[in-house]
Parts: sequence; C-alpha cells; structure tokens
Amino acid sequence: MDPKKETLKQLFQQEFSKMVAVISRLFGLEHIELAEDIVSETFLLALKTWEIKGMPTNPTAWLYSVAKNKTVDHFRRTKVFDKKIVKELTLQYKNEAEIEEFEFSRENIRDSQLQMLFAICTPAIASEAQIGLALQILCGFSIEEIAEAFLSNKETVTKRLFRAKSKLRTENVKMEMPPEEEIDARLDNVLHILYLLFSEGYYSKTENQILRKDLCLDAVRLGILLTEYERTNRPKTNALLALMCFHASRFSARETNPDSFTLYEQQSKELWDKELIGMGSYFLEMSAQGDQVSSYHLEARIAGWHCMKEDSQEKWENILYLYNQLLLVNYSPSVALNRTFALYKANGRQEAFVAAEKLNLSNNHFYFLLLGELYQQFDNDRAISNFKKAIALARTQTEKEVIQARIDSLG
Repeated sequence: MDPKKETLKQLFQQEFSKMVAVISRLFGLEHIELAEDIVSETFLLALKTWEIKGMPTNPTAWLYSVAKNKTVDHFRRTKVFDKKIVKELTLQYKNEAEIEEFEFSRENIRDSQLQMLFAICTPAIASEAQIGLALQILCGFSIEEIAEAFLSNKETVTKRLFRAKSKLRTENVKMEMPPEEEIDARLDNVLHILYLLFSEGYYSKTENQILRKDLCLDAVRLGILLTEYERTNRPKTNALLALMCFHASRFSARETNPDSFTLYEQQSKELWDKELIGMGSYFLEMSAQGDQVSSYHLEARIAGWHCMKEDSQEKWENILYLYNQLLLVNYSPSVALNRTFALYKANGRQEAFVAAEKLNLSNNHFYFLLLGELYQQFDNDRAISNFKKAIALARTQTEKEVIQARIDSLG
C-alpha cells in the first residue's frame, strides 16, 4: 500500500472516533450523523490533498484544523439558511462564539469520548447494538468490519445501527455524564461493553482472524479514559483494566505468525510484554482499594497468575481457587470449562475427567479440545476422536489447522 494511504488509514483508526465525539458534543447527539459526515469529508479531502501536495508536517493537526473549519462553515451555512428561510435556528442552543472556539484539545477529546461512551451505553439500546455503536463511533470501524465481527451482513448491521441512532434521538439521550446517584449502575453497563469489546478482539468470530489487537487496544484505551476521570475511577474499573492488560501482554507470544496462533502451554514466555504485565499489576493493586469483589477482580487475578512464568503447583492451586470463586459470582459454561483445565493442572487428570463429564458441552469446540488434552498420551485414539470433533465445531480456518496439527503430532 502507498505509504501516504497507509498513514491515512492509521490516522483514521486513531482519530475518526475522537473527532466525531468532539463535534457530536458540540452539536448534540441528535446530530451524530452530521459529525460523521464532517469527519468523513475531512479524511476524503486529506486523501486528495496529500496525494497532490504531499503529507503535512503534522497530519493530525491538519485534520483537526480542517474538521474545525468544516464545522464552523456548516454552522454558518445553517444559520444563514434558517434565518432567511425557516426563521428559527435548528442549532439555536449554540452561539457562533462557542462554535468557533471549540478545539480538539486532549481534555476536550477525553471528555467527549467519555460522554459518548456513557451515551452509547444507555439502557434504552440493546447490548448488541451498543457494541455495534461502540465499534463504529468510538473505534472507527466501518460497516463491513462490524458485519465481519458479528458474522452478519452489511444490510443487517446498517439497519441495527440506524435503529440504535434513532433510539438515541427519540429517547433524547444527552452527551453528558450521568448524575452521581446513577453513575455506578451506568458504569456497570459501560464496563460490560468494554469487556465484550475486548473479548471479541481476544477471540474474534471473524472467519480468518482469531486475534483482533485493534479491538483489544481500543477497549484498553477507553478503560484508561475511565480511570482518568475521578467519578469513574472505581475499583471495578481498575480490575477490568488489569484483566485486559494481563491478557494483552501475551499477544506477541500467542500470535507468533499471521496464519496461526500458539496455545498458552506452548507460548514462549520471553515474548510476554513485561511493561503490560507491570501495568496490569498496578491496576490490580488500585482495584484492591474498595470493599467489593467483582467478577473482574477474580478474572484479573486469574490472568495475573497466568502471567507468572513458573508453572508451579501453587500457581494452579491459586487459579483453581479463583475459578471456584468466580463460578459462585458469575457462572458460565466457559468459566466452568476453564476451571476444569485448572483442576487438571492442580489435581490431575482423573478429577478433571469427572468434572468434564458433568459439563457435557457438546456444541463447544473448546470442550472437545480439553477432552483431547486429557486423553493425550493416555488414550491417543480417544484424543484424536475428540480433536476431530473440535475441528468440526471450530469457527475459523486457523483454529482448524492448529487442531489438525495436534492430531498429526499424535500419528
């Protein structure tokens, strides 16, 4: 790809959502499509201008300047039209001085994105639509990318996002932080969306991609925003951020080449990111300042133990204990399955067999992967049989190839 186009693509991913949030905050959430149009026009102009004149010294500042000028121009055109034809101001709650003085400052971007995050996570919109809006508005994803993430089609996603944005208007959702008495309940919803966003990236449903680092890093970025604001810098916020940092620290070890992935047991621990592990430890320590223990706390501690290089008995006994606690707080089949693997590592194969039989997750390829692991070197024929069932249920070609490699290794 042309270096200019590659740079512009990266800038689009980094800046589109910030610029949309700032302009939406200025005009109001009911004019979010206007904000998206202004920012899209700015990037189109950049593509044409930079092709002819070359890239400016500070591309981000150029984009901010052009977007601001387009915003001011739109306001003036609307103002003239309304005064002369409609005789009432559509944007009457904003005066010209406010429009001309707004800036894409770090503080304004932070506040705008926080307010947008809480607006998107209104209970008036279904969870799946919230994730779609977050991907589009806060992460700069195209309709095609969202459709791929949801294993859906463009038409379905377009309709879902249209309905969600209409709901923002009809419910008169404002871009503002909730009142103090509502902040905790709304924060739970925001954290849940970030958790789902990170999870989608960590184990992507897309056909040829298991790890979507861009999704994961966007979730981390938004989590850090929450910790920078006093009212949302809560223990559970720090616990979720610790969890995401610990998982993100193993990205390089997990994805050693673009066409495959490496399971935890086979990862080179030298590839783990020490800085991210340190960040995870810091946020985990911050999360311990409250008197509540959320599922994020327990999952973060589990992830923290997974970042310890020594494969000791103590490590797996602690992980098993934490999974036992997590099952009581937030039961799910995937937690039960992970707990069974920890049971295998801590107490041995026989106890894990008993626990696995009780689960009977016949539509889950991870379940058959675990059974294959338990039978391996004990009954290789059964191990291969379970691995084949896992292949049949696996969602991506990459996974199928990795599992086939395990079968091949058993001869």
